[in-house]
Amino acid sequence: METSLLFASGLAGAAYVITPGPAVLALLGIGASQGRGAGARFLGGHLLGDLGWSALALIAIIGAQAVGTFWFDILGLFCGGYLFWLGWRAVRARRRTDGALDTSVDHPLRRGLAFGITNPKSYPVAVATFSALLSGHATELTWASMPALLGAAFLGFLAAYTVLLAIIGATTVRRVYRRYELWITRASGVMFIGFALHALLHALPGLVPKRA
Repeated sequence: METSLLFASGLAGAAYVITPGPAVLALLGIGASQGRGAGARFLGGHLLGDLGWSALALIAIIGAQAVGTFWFDILGLFCGGYLFWLGWRAVRARRRTDGALDTSVDHPLRRGLAFGITNPKSYPVAVATFSALLSGHATELTWASMPALLGAAFLGFLAAYTVLLAIIGATTVRRVYRRYELWITRASGVMFIGFALHALLHALPGLVPKRA
């Protein structure tokens, strides 16, 4: 297998992780308000979802058969509902008596796992990213190459995680975030609700029975 193919898969993994979306916004909030350790735990949970969705993307690209859209539409409903709940909580955020926001995440690892599995951008973005960066190696994509490709993508994830953790732990980022924490949280909530509506609008048409 050519090194350029593995490099392309690693680059796709990094690009997939670092693409702005609900998880990146959540990581910014958790890391800037609770530190790099909490952010690292969030990413540790998110890793499982990244691996799973990337594997599905590679299967769709390499294989001749695709998973039916029905189950992805069902997942889209669940994802949309979950993100709407998070967004609604963020929009209604208030400060507790100790000065902290009432949206603080007590279990970053668990939250990261939930985000990784339910993130509505995951499958389509993974397919688009890997397709774009692997398109020049179409003849080399085989089932035998999939483990190596997923391994290269995993290294790409880790590289992107390192960049994200460096950003959220920066003194300037944390200072600005803490100063405007309440308003940033509420603005992020509005964006989460937008992501949720986007997921629901794409999922519902596929679940509505079509008239003959």
